[in-house]
This record gives sequence, structure tokens and C-alpha cells, in this order.
Amino acid sequence: MIILHIETSTHVCSIALSDEKKCIFSKADFNGMNHAALLNLFIQDAFEFLKINNLKLDAIAVSSGPGSYTGLRIGVSTAKGLCYGLDIPLISVSTLKIMALCATSSCEIEKDALLCSMIDARRMEVYSSFFDINMNEIRKIQADVIDNESYKSMLDEKIVYFYGNGMEKCKEALTHPNSRFVDNINPLSNSMISLAVDSFLEKKYEDIAYFEPFYLKEFQFSIPKKKY
Repeated sequence: MIILHIETSTHVCSIALSDEKKCIFSKADFNGMNHAALLNLFIQDAFEFLKINNLKLDAIAVSSGPGSYTGLRIGVSTAKGLCYGLDIPLISVSTLKIMALCATSSCEIEKDALLCSMIDARRMEVYSSFFDINMNEIRKIQADVIDNESYKSMLDEKIVYFYGNGMEKCKEALTHPNSRFVDNINPLSNSMISLAVDSFLEKKYEDIAYFEPFYLKEFQFSIPKKKY
């Protein structure tokens, strides 16, 4: 079972190939929003790897959001086009769940602790979701405005690990003694593998024609002042 994994929901652009649940090829760029320039080049390299090793794709998995509007559009449209052209299934994986898996692999998490994945939104707002150590979703994805009282009920009960590109701006507000912060957690394609394989085995596929990323909020844009 060979799956191509695409992750473009934040500033990181990454792809990976997996055979069963083993990563056999990966590429990533951490230098900013270069998805439009790099994603197709990374995929070309992945296809060259497949050709050299006489392997054939069985499915494509893509990070479904929330996250960067532009990044998600690029990743999902690319995945859909490839699936249509190759006549293979499309699998979607929650960005916040990918981040939770990254966090568990980067540090030791207490058995009863909670994991809070955070994607940066506007000002003091984040898109967040809570998971337990077994990747069960404890609280569904929401857009939260962070202040000193945020997540107090959960923090009063358990240790909570916060991470993701929305975490940095929350550190000063989340001063509860049960708050823990994990740096350098980004959603990466090689952390999608186990989730995508499980979906493939369960045949949880997306409709290629109608699937859209999960933005949580509609795209907002502003007109430059000089245009007035």
C-alpha cells in the first residue's frame, strides 16, 4: 500500500511517501509560504522515486485544515487533480490531529494529560482542538480568543500541553500551573502516515469532485489603504 501524503496548512511545505506505515521518502521546506513554487517540484521528486523503485500509488492523503487559506487551497487542489488523473482515492487528515501526533513523538506526555493543537488565527485568536494521549478528540475544533481565563476548566483538572504556531502568542495569557508548552511543533506529512493508512484500510475516502478544506472561517481580505 503506497500513499503520497501532502501537508501545506502552515508555513511548512512537506510531502512524504509511505509503504504500509513506513515512511520511504520525504521532503520539506520550512522557509515560508513557498508552497506554490515547491509543492509540484517535491511531488515530481516523489514520482521519480516511485518510478526508480517500480512502485505504484494506491492513494493520496492531504491535510484538510484548518490553517492557511492559500496553503490549504494549493495542497487540496493538487491532491484532487492527481487523484482524478490517476483514478485513485483521496484521503483527508485533520491538521490539528497531525500536530497532536507530532507532539507525542517529540516529548514525553503524562498518561492523563491533554494535548491542545493550536493554529494561528487573527490577533489573539487561535483554531484549537483537544486530544488525549490516545488521539481521541476531547473537544472539537473551535476558534478561540485567548485570555487569562481560557481553558481554565480543563487546566483545573489536567495538565495541558499547548503547541503549534498559535502557541507563542498565548504563553503570556495561559499562566495556569498546569500549562505546558512544546516548541517547534509543525504539521508534517510524515506524521500523517498512520492516520492516513487507517483511513485507507477503512475506505474512508473523500469525494474528489466536492471535497473542500476545512477553513473553519471564510477567507478575509483587506484593501490596501492606497486604494481608497
